[in-house]
Amino acid sequence: MVRKIEGATRIPVPGGKVIDEHIGRVNSGDEAVSIAHMTAPPGWEEPAQTPEFAEYTVVLRGTVVIDHAEGATEVTAGQSFVTEPGEKIRYRVGPEGAEYVAVCLPAFSPDTVNRDE
Repeated sequence: MVRKIEGATRIPVPGGKVIDEHIGRVNSGDEAVSIAHMTAPPGWEEPAQTPEFAEYTVVLRGTVVIDHAEGATEVTAGQSFVTEPGEKIRYRVGPEGAEYVAVCLPAFSPDTVNRDE
């Protein structure tokens, strides 16, 4: 069955990052996958997390920096990255901010992201 989704649900995040979830638990009720368009302002960062889902991300504009056990990886516009479930990571963006699309398998959930306090 084809399901047309009229638009995204905007999920505000502290620090000015905006998440527009197109497919996922909040907007479409899908638990198997989430697809979101994200925009983060210059210098945005979030606490470390150990998610229970894989995340596949395409950077559209700016730079996303992923801090992980082996160091930090910078990903710029036109590049992509993958994080695996159970891997402790921390996201931040460069001085120009960033715009990116993330796909999570299974779908993102605040209960399974496991952010540090």
